[in-house]
Amino acid sequence: MGIFRRRPKRDDSGAPRDPEFAYFSTGEAARFRAQVRESFAEHGLEVTVYADHVTDSSGRQFGLGNLAALCHNEPRGPRAWPGLVHHHVGLVLRTMDSPSALDTLPPEQIRAQLYPRVISDNSIDPANFDYARDVGPGLYEILALDLPESVMMLTDEALEPLGEVGELRAQALRNLAQLPVEGHETVRGDDGMTFEVVVGDSFYTASRVLALESLVRHVTGQELTADGALVALPFRHQLAFHAIRDAGVLPALGAMAAFAASGYEEAPGAISPYVYWWRAGTLTQLSELTEKGLRIVVGDDFQELLERLVGG
Repeated sequence: MGIFRRRPKRDDSGAPRDPEFAYFSTGEAARFRAQVRESFAEHGLEVTVYADHVTDSSGRQFGLGNLAALCHNEPRGPRAWPGLVHHHVGLVLRTMDSPSALDTLPPEQIRAQLYPRVISDNSIDPANFDYARDVGPGLYEILALDLPESVMMLTDEALEPLGEVGELRAQALRNLAQLPVEGHETVRGDDGMTFEVVVGDSFYTASRVLALESLVRHVTGQELTADGALVALPFRHQLAFHAIRDAGVLPALGAMAAFAASGYEEAPGAISPYVYWWRAGTLTQLSELTEKGLRIVVGDDFQELLERLVGG
């Protein structure tokens, strides 16, 4: 999975945009939703199609956000959408109709396939994830069971028979640390700006921010200092970081803020459009999106760091 994706041939950017998925023209969105309805029908299920989800006669709801982003980023363009949608719908229905893995897998296998996952606060219902750990503004860590065709986010009810949450989390973090680094690229600018991007098909690539120190050591061969790092996790398959060591933090901050905002907007599994300051495992938000565009916002602690490294 590359950092910058080649755009497929699509409707002109001047065409009217879909209100829900702005990366689609209204024509593309209509084609996408028609394909979704047709694919569900091919699998024997009639659904009612809404802007961002579909529902069946029993009230089950299927979100369309990730699938829409997958189609948008498909290099072959709309001609490939039928096959992509058909595969995705089949996967979703098989997952929902199959017995729960929590009932069929032995406890030791469940623990071996347990991973922590960082998600946005709008991705879960807090009533079902009381155990979720706050890792930064708008970000939560939950536990997930990795399955061959899906990822099961574990609710409070699902975790209860598995054991103590702290022990389960410790096991999940050990599993995360053992994942290979699938891909790594260094982004460089003319002004000497650099930051690193780790990419992969794993659903837990961005979640490696939870083990940032070991990841930085593996990727760069160096240890993080007490000043920490800049990090961005725009979507689940991508994690960017810049180890803070000198005045290079300033150009990296602006570049990573733009990078995060761009990656978040059109990707499946979106997490956050912001850049954060990672220090001793704590994330502090450094950018925000306003009506006037992207803005860098720093507090007193980070301002003091900048003055020390860059000069006040």
